[in-house]
Parts: sequence; C-alpha cells; structure tokens
Amino acid sequence: MSDELARMRTEYARTGLDEATAGEDPMALAREWFADAIAAQVHEPNAMALATATASGEPSVRIVLLKGLDERGAVFFTNYDSRKGRELAQNPRAAAVMLWHPLHRQLRIEGAVSRLDEAESDAYFLARPVGARISASSSPQSQVVADRAELERRWREAEDAGAAEHRPEDWGGYRIAPEVLEFWHGRENRLHDRLRFTRAGERWRRDRLAP
Repeated sequence: MSDELARMRTEYARTGLDEATAGEDPMALAREWFADAIAAQVHEPNAMALATATASGEPSVRIVLLKGLDERGAVFFTNYDSRKGRELAQNPRAAAVMLWHPLHRQLRIEGAVSRLDEAESDAYFLARPVGARISASSSPQSQVVADRAELERRWREAEDAGAAEHRPEDWGGYRIAPEVLEFWHGRENRLHDRLRFTRAGERWRRDRLAP
C-alpha cells in the first residue's frame, strides 16, 4: 500500500491564478470560487475541513458544512458541547480549508471564532429539515453512547417531545472572522499558485507564496 500511495500522481492545469485575476478583495474572490464550484457541480462544494485545538495546542480536525460566507467571515453550525465546541471555548481560533479537486483549487481561512447571536442560530435551525432538527436535539455529540439503538431511541423520544420546534440551547452557529485567506491553484510540475491575503487593519496585504 505504501508503494501504491507513493506512485499516485495527478497533473494539474497549465493555467492558474495570477495577481491581476485575484484582485485586491479576497472575500470577493472566495465568493467567485465558491460560485465556480457550484456551477461545476462539485459534490458538496460547501464541505470544509475545520481544525481546532485545545488550550494546550492539541489539534483535531473534521469535515463540517459551510453555511454562510461574507465579509464578516465563514459560518458553520454544531453542538456547543461537541469536541470542536469545547475546544473553541478554550481556544477560540480555527483554520478551515475547502478543496474543490475537479477545479484544482483549495481555499484556506484562518481567524478568531465567535458564536452567532441567538436569533441567527434560531433562524437557521428552523430552516433545517425536520429530521435534522430532531437529530440536533437528541444527539449528545462527541459523547460515548452504548450503541446505535440508543441513538435511535433518543431520536424517537425527541421527536415525541416536539424537539423540532425549538433550537436546543447547546446547539448553534459559529463564525470564523477572516484574518488570513490563502488561495491555492494547482499547476503543472507541482509549481502551484498560492496567493495569501492577510488582514492589515481595514485593508488586505497580498503575498505570493512558494508552493
């Protein structure tokens, strides 16, 4: 298996990302790339790997779904008592990456994290499918459970209790305030394009990074 993995190669595009195309506003470019991923029918284009860490710096990472992206930052939702929720309470910073492999692109976001206000979390919760709302209310996310049957029992009990009607207090949204955005575009011969935008007050500094 190790030899097989070592032999894996994908040759990337001849054209990529230059400074003129990127412009000066990374959030505008991020929205453009996201729209391109949707237009290309990339499967779950809003899937992103979210990395958090404990107060002592022990990292963890998982896939979550991006549910909002504007100048204020990137939004996702989860259980506040999940592992990522507990880590964000200790260390309210995160990094996330979205990979759109068919387009040979990835986008990284880094910054401080804060909870959304209750009204925003309420609105999103009530917009979810009923089954997903019940799951959010019934699942003790990241905690040990006896078996699948326990999860299904808890789900049925939550359904009977009308859990879909109200957002649970331990569930809601977070926003990563963008401090660094890095745009990666695959190029041939592994000479990839990497443009990093770093917030400097009200402005952004743009740098090209070696691949």
